[in-house]
Amino acid sequence: MNYDEYIEEARKYSRDEVVSRLVSLLINWKSDNRNALELADSIERFFGNSWITSEETHNHLYKLWSSFKAAAISDIGGMTMNERLYLFGLFERYESALEEEQKAIYAKLCANT
Repeated sequence: MNYDEYIEEARKYSRDEVVSRLVSLLINWKSDNRNALELADSIERFFGNSWITSEETHNHLYKLWSSFKAAAISDIGGMTMNERLYLFGLFERYESALEEEQKAIYAKLCANT
């Protein structure tokens, strides 16, 4: 599962107001200045400090998040840039970006050289 697929799953799985805030947080990350490690911290805090109405929804979304985090964030240092771009749904943005924006995407995906 990549980042965009996770967002879509959260969006369709529940219309809970708290889940909507989670989706907004995930979408906004793509254009803010936080990197993948900071994303992981903020999502972990979100799950720890927010009350999703349904325990089933919470468990489902957290399980998917944990799986994504393990695959995409915990092992990010051993990935190629293409793998990072795919997992975080940033291929199109990177391909159409000027050099300065590409550098920002490198930083976002913890790939500074």
